Amino acid sequence: MYGSLSIVEYDNHGKKYHEEDPKKLAEFEARIERGEKIEPKDWMPYEYRRQLIRMIEQHAHSEIIGALPEGTWITRAPGFKRKLALLAKVQDEVGHAQLLYSAAETLGKSREEMINDLISGKSKYSNVFNYPAVTWADSAIIAWLIDAGAIINQVTNAKGSYGPYCRALERICYEESFHLKYGYDSVVHLATGTPTQRKMVQDALNRWWTPIMHFFGPPDKVSVHTEILMKWQIKMASNDAMRQEFLNMYVPKIWELGLAIPDPNLKKNANGVWEYTEPDWNEFMRVINGDGPCNKERLAVRRVAEEKGRWVRKALLSPNEKYVTPLA
Repeated sequence: MYGSLSIVEYDNHGKKYHEEDPKKLAEFEARIERGEKIEPKDWMPYEYRRQLIRMIEQHAHSEIIGALPEGTWITRAPGFKRKLALLAKVQDEVGHAQLLYSAAETLGKSREEMINDLISGKSKYSNVFNYPAVTWADSAIIAWLIDAGAIINQVTNAKGSYGPYCRALERICYEESFHLKYGYDSVVHLATGTPTQRKMVQDALNRWWTPIMHFFGPPDKVSVHTEILMKWQIKMASNDAMRQEFLNMYVPKIWELGLAIPDPNLKKNANGVWEYTEPDWNEFMRVINGDGPCNKERLAVRRVAEEKGRWVRKALLSPNEKYVTPLA
């Protein structure tokens, strides 16, 4: 439990190395209670800064890695119109990552450090992006339902306490709303198409349902970060609350399309709460810690992009120096 008066940090040997000033901490928490935004130059607790960096950095990594499963379908999308739409969406996702890296940099961690931590596996990103997009229907399900989950999360947290993150989320949500419409249109097209198309989209939904349920994070009773994140309004709703909101908004839409959700226990009880089969949280932990079907592949792509793009970054930062473009 985090107290309201002081927070003490300990190293791995139990030795105290960081203690907040109780008066400053009380003033800080009072500002948050009043609904004020915390800005980069304001005083903030060490743990507030640490949790923000962790959360924003992971969000940025998720945006940039999240472009990869959909990106594999740009050249194979059915028709020029859908190729252009998917290309624009992927470009947006990478742009969202840059906005978020900028927000995280205001807290003192450089973009280079964040990218290095991603490539090395030290920093995490959403487990949902470690699964393959097997067919075109997978990219449609991602664009509709994964982006739907992201919007619920981002719209909620855009009301949080840290100014730069909130402003980045507001801008991102405008673009995500278009992504959601694009994804829904693609799923409707398949769900109302030929028997082959309907089977393809149903199979995709079956594959992605567990990752979708994982998307909001583990249950509140076992989540190690929820309490302090909500106390300081870094996170504005619990994992379980956002999962319930998603089910409430999108299960009826899925059923309207005649698609079956692969959970025989899914139902809304008399209290208006959705009951469902708990997804395999051991799988969640295994995938998010690096042992998923596409973890190595996703990081390998980012590693190559980072290495091949290094000369471009150097040229931009030092335009008067001469650089030799490496051979492809």
